[in-house]
Amino acid sequence: MPNYILGIDGGGTSCRAAVAGADGHILGRGKSGAANILTDPDTALVNIVDAARAAFGDAGLDPAHLGSTIAVLGLAGSNVGDAVHYVEERLPFARSEIVSDVLIALEGALPAGDGAVASLGTGTVYVVRRGEDVGYIGGWGFTIGDLGSGARLGQAVLQESLLAFDGIHPSSPLTDAVMAEFHDDPREVVDFARQARPGEFGRYAPRLFDFAGKGDPVAIRLLSAATESIDETLDVVVKRGGEPICLLGGLASLYRPWIADRHQSLFVEPLADALTGSVMLAAKRAAAMSEATA
Repeated sequence: MPNYILGIDGGGTSCRAAVAGADGHILGRGKSGAANILTDPDTALVNIVDAARAAFGDAGLDPAHLGSTIAVLGLAGSNVGDAVHYVEERLPFARSEIVSDVLIALEGALPAGDGAVASLGTGTVYVVRRGEDVGYIGGWGFTIGDLGSGARLGQAVLQESLLAFDGIHPSSPLTDAVMAEFHDDPREVVDFARQARPGEFGRYAPRLFDFAGKGDPVAIRLLSAATESIDETLDVVVKRGGEPICLLGGLASLYRPWIADRHQSLFVEPLADALTGSVMLAAKRAAAMSEATA
């Protein structure tokens, strides 16, 4: 069994790492930038290693131990494309396993028994566990999926701001504030959106909730439409036996009061976070390896 194990929680906004002893006890933590391997695998690689090194430094350990570490990485964008193989081949750890970021969230939130996690952050993805069966819903990426995500909310805010600027839709304090940020120049909005990554769009999502809470009609309309897509997906989660449900991610607490009454009684608080879940999975993998070689 290795001396140290590593858990990674990488999303569209940030990457967190935790190094633990073989018993799963966390010794140090580190954080770096975005680690969505579908959107930008090379940047994700850099940030994964940076976060891991930071965790070893926080624990007072020599980062040279990275090369003998078993790591479980829960990463956004791991469910589509060839990015998993590309990243796994370039990781510096002795053994690496890339899984969905929502799987480590489930492991941390509901370590045992049936249940589901709805991850509502820069992206959106859902996971349901019944017995030994684990199934995923959504998480297909910002371009064609991730409805209700922070990235989609931010994109909708910018789009609506341009529609208001052109007089096609009514303006509001929200659209006025967004356009003022871009000096009331739609070309600046277009330049930003043309190059923006999901996490950059997602920075506008909290503002949408803030303005909606103040009664802004545009914010309320956009947020109501986004919440409807989340409720539709939660209906599928329930049909597949995904109860109880943990709402996780950076937008979970903001979305909670907007979600339909029919789902409110199903929500429970997570027992631990996704990073802890990745460490728990890494400890299981290390123990299985030890038993296999005993």
